[in-house]
Amino acid sequence: MPRIAIIGSGFAGMGLGIQLKQQGIDTFTIFEKADAIGGTWRANTYPGAECDIPSALYSYSFENFDWPNKWSHQPVIKDYLEHCAETYGLWAHIRLETPVTELRWVEEVGAWDVDATPEGGETTTERYDVVVSATGQLSRPRWPDIDGLDSFAGPVFHSAEWDHSVDLKGKRVASIGAGASAVQYVPQIAKDAAKVTVFQRTPNWIIPKNDRDYTEIEKSLIRRSRVARNLRRFMIFARAELLGYDLMHQKSFVRDFMQKFAVKNLQEKISDPDKVAKLTPDYPMGAKRVLFSDDFYEAIEEHDVDIVTDRIDKVTGDAIVTVSGMDQDHVEHQVDVIVVGTGFHTQDFLTPMTVTGPEGRNLNEQWQEGPQAHLGLTVSGFPNLFFMYGPNTNLGHNSIVLMIESQCRYILSALRQMAARSIQAIEVKAEVQQAYNDELSRRLADSAWVLIEDSWYLQGGKVTNNWVGRTTEYRRRTNHADLDEYHLRPKPALTKAG
Repeated sequence: MPRIAIIGSGFAGMGLGIQLKQQGIDTFTIFEKADAIGGTWRANTYPGAECDIPSALYSYSFENFDWPNKWSHQPVIKDYLEHCAETYGLWAHIRLETPVTELRWVEEVGAWDVDATPEGGETTTERYDVVVSATGQLSRPRWPDIDGLDSFAGPVFHSAEWDHSVDLKGKRVASIGAGASAVQYVPQIAKDAAKVTVFQRTPNWIIPKNDRDYTEIEKSLIRRSRVARNLRRFMIFARAELLGYDLMHQKSFVRDFMQKFAVKNLQEKISDPDKVAKLTPDYPMGAKRVLFSDDFYEAIEEHDVDIVTDRIDKVTGDAIVTVSGMDQDHVEHQVDVIVVGTGFHTQDFLTPMTVTGPEGRNLNEQWQEGPQAHLGLTVSGFPNLFFMYGPNTNLGHNSIVLMIESQCRYILSALRQMAARSIQAIEVKAEVQQAYNDELSRRLADSAWVLIEDSWYLQGGKVTNNWVGRTTEYRRRTNHADLDEYHLRPKPALTKAG
């Protein structure tokens, strides 16, 4: 059986490990840089952290959980992943606090040398036949380039690295950023803070979640009935696949209705016309990530929460200074604590890992002008290297776990065929990868994501993160690995001694 290195222990890495075990493949190792599993659901512990996809769908199709409510919070999702590790016997395969720093292709044997360097420890090198990068797109916090931020006298921390030792009660708290994380943590910190000032660059389209706890009767039914579980999952999936998918396109049948609904909700929840104006987007719904919240607008209305849309000029020892109006007037906003909610480096699919392929080819250099892969899974010039949640596989409308399970299916298909045909290595053909990405480019030109100049979906004006079709299309296209699309390297023939 091939030796397989899986880098990352979030939904992708864990999901592949489970599928490998179910296929009788035990020769794999899951490398995790942190001291616990869970990926983004281990790292993001900010107040109010929760998923924006109902948990019945944001979970593996093969493993149910006793979800307490429709939209689960971070601790519950982390518990789910730990439950899966225990249920499917993954702990023996997981190496915590072991970040992979470098991959090097060894041509003479057709395998990868994997360097892992624990913090403060010695680098170890092990050889693996196949490497799967499952590091995700939401793992490296992005800090804004603001003059003087490091000179602020009070606590400063990123939302993805929340400092729980800081007591916010009675404090003046600034949130630099108003995106998906801020929409979740602002309502929580506003309950205790004396004042919260949200520095917003772009308003978000926000739709109510209508979250609620499941009743005991509902939970009992779900536990006992596979039909009920599948029906609940399908209903959530179908709504996202129809309505959410439609919003991804420039020509949308539901956009006008959805925008009116969102604006009406905003106007009903917030009475201050100035705040309503600041929170009303001026771009088409779907061009950026649509957010879901039952309490963001309510927190702005009920607590002392201010929305500042002026550009931040600098940070001083006790204030954030913005530039206002035609006269470029400087306004000081006195604050005690700064929370940075500016998201992640979503296009750095490898950093800080170095990948060196045949003939010294460097994947980071190859991707300098934007990452691309075939089906988001394999890259020409780099044999036996797979990506999960790779380029152009993020979703703007549905559960990423659906994509992850499709990618597991594809990788397993490739591994089975390699074993059956005695193949040492496979490498996707350059022309196959190019044809696929040319198709993506043509289709993405009609997407809503290109209607704005800046979002985390874009790199240099190019959509590098998102899948352009339905999840059902991606599942069909990844159901089977077509090895005719690959250069194949047979295993060396065994010779008899004497």
